[in-house]
Formats: sequence, structure tokens, C-alpha cells
Amino acid sequence: MRDLRLLCKSVFSNVESSSYVGFANLPNQVHRKSVKKGFEFTLMVVGESGLGKSTLVNSLFLSDLYPERVIPNAIEKQNMTVKLDASTVEIEERGVKLRLTVVDTPGFGDAIDNSDSFSAILEYIDEQYERFLRDESGLNRRNIVDNRIHCCFYFISPFGHGLKPLDIEFMKKLHCKVNIVPVIAKADVLTKKEIQRLKCRIMQEIEDNGIKIYPLPDCDSDEDEDYKEQVRQLKEAVPFAVCGSTTLLEVKGRKVRGRLYPWGVVEVENPEHCDFIKLRTMLITHMQDLQEVTQEVHYENYRSERLAKSVRKNTNSVIKEDAAVPGESLTEKDRILREKEEEIRRMQEKLAQMQAKFQAQK
Repeated sequence: MRDLRLLCKSVFSNVESSSYVGFANLPNQVHRKSVKKGFEFTLMVVGESGLGKSTLVNSLFLSDLYPERVIPNAIEKQNMTVKLDASTVEIEERGVKLRLTVVDTPGFGDAIDNSDSFSAILEYIDEQYERFLRDESGLNRRNIVDNRIHCCFYFISPFGHGLKPLDIEFMKKLHCKVNIVPVIAKADVLTKKEIQRLKCRIMQEIEDNGIKIYPLPDCDSDEDEDYKEQVRQLKEAVPFAVCGSTTLLEVKGRKVRGRLYPWGVVEVENPEHCDFIKLRTMLITHMQDLQEVTQEVHYENYRSERLAKSVRKNTNSVIKEDAAVPGESLTEKDRILREKEEEIRRMQEKLAQMQAKFQAQK
């Protein structure tokens, strides 16, 4: 009887093992490897001086990214040009490491003539794409540092009646190069009705001017209802009306981060007071998607343009050589050029499909 039980146990264990391969543990391997390697993310903040950009970033990541910031006076601001200031900090939370780089743009929108205020920003974004392309094409590709801009918070003043001409021109210049997330700064100066009215006006102007902001991805049908509701609320909250603060205040026996006014306290992390929690939730829960859109859409767009320019340059040089040396065989060069042109065509088709897919998700 004992031998029969052992035989049955052996048969069932063999059946169970034969129906189980083990690849269900692959996500655990990816998780361990990702945690060990750490994560990289680059955030750019753009907006006029005095809108609370630095305070908001420090509030989002509970860090002081600008310990040595020197604020220029009014006379110095008149002569300031737009410069870019990149600050990197290593953040660790529950064993997960994040290498966060925040690129600030002091001087943007502060001059009397701002017609050339975004050229330095465009140049910086292209420089990071060019550096990544050069590193990716090099011999040693093991330790490539990704400094491409994955997300851009564009701060809109709450004191106007919508977007300024500078806001529209800037976003139209950058929406094909970076993921733009519009943010209404210092929302505590507006009432709830004023915020809702300003949001509707901004979104209407964004649509009228053909500006493409970062589209939050749609949920899959198998997602749970709580996550679907969260994404729906985040989509409705765009542009995010926020206010930041790193000051701890005591309200009804509990510590909160907020701003103290004679009439009361504005709690930064209270959803009834501002969209700070929604903005942070969007950034954290969609950080991977922001990186994927940067890689698959914006970077591929830049890469295909660079290859197209390279092919045109080589084609012109071949034509010149052919004219200088008549009768010389250039079949090998022609073959290489045709291969490059074919590769560019495939990349452009793939890029068009990706852009159509992301446009359909909006």
C-alpha cells in the first residue's frame, strides 16, 4: 500500500512538472535586474521666472536640487540670456535607485524680446539626441548614459487669460521633439471656477494651434477598474493646476506640506486644493511610457532625419566624384546608398505607424 502511494505521488509530480516550464518567472528576473541597475530619468522645466518651478520640483521628489541657487535681481534679469542648468541627484526609495536629472531654463521669457528665447532649449535637446546617437553607434555600448529629455513640464502663468504667444510658439517648436506636459503654476491664487475656466481655455487653444502634448496611454481592457478610473481622472486634470511647498505646517494635529495664508492653509498634497498629487501620480506611473515614447517616437524621428541628411550628403559627393572622373565604376557606392535609403524608408514608415498609434490614443 505504501509503495502504491509513492508510485501515485511520483506520477502526479511528473505530470505537474511536465506541464510547467518556468518562464512565468521571467518578470521576476527583469525586476531584479532593473532594480540592481537602477533607473534614469531626465525632466526639463520651462517657464517664466517666479512661477515656482524649483519649489515644485523639490516638492515632487522631496529633495533639494538647487542648494546653491543664486536669484538675480531685476537689473541682472534684463541682460540675462536663456541658459540651461542641469542638476542630477541619486534618489533611493525601498531599495530602488533613481538617477534623476532636472534641467532648468533660467532666463526663459524674462527678456523684452523673447523671439529667440527657445533656440538654446532646442539646441540642448538636439545635443542630447546627437550624443546618444554617437554613443549608440560607438564600439563600447555597455554603459551609455541616457541624458535625453524624457519629459518637459511647461509652466503657464495663472495671471493671464490663457496661453501667451510665447507659450504657443514654444510648444509648437518642441512638441515633435519632447513630451510636453502643461502645468498651471501657483494655482492657489485662483478659485476652483477660475481654474476650471482657465483649463478649458488652454486646452482649446492647444487644440486650435495643433499642439501635441503628451497623450496619456489608454487602458487595456483587462486592467482593473481602479486603475482605469485613475487614468480617467488624470486625463481630465490636464493641464495640471499645481502649487508647491517644502514647508511643514501643523494642521489639526497633523503635519502637512503647504502654504500658510491669513485665511488658512493650502495643503500641497490635498486633491481638493490642487492637482499636485495627480501630477506626481502621472509622472511616476507613466515614467516608463514617457521613456518609451521618447525612444520610439522623438528619438527615432531625430535619428531618421540625421540618416537622411547623411545619405543626401553622400549622394551629392558621389555625384561630384562621378562628374570629376567620368567612366569610373561606382556600383559599390551606389549599392551602399541604396541600402541606406531603403533603411531610412523603413524607419520612416515605422515612425509614421507609431505616431499614428499615439495620435489615436489621444
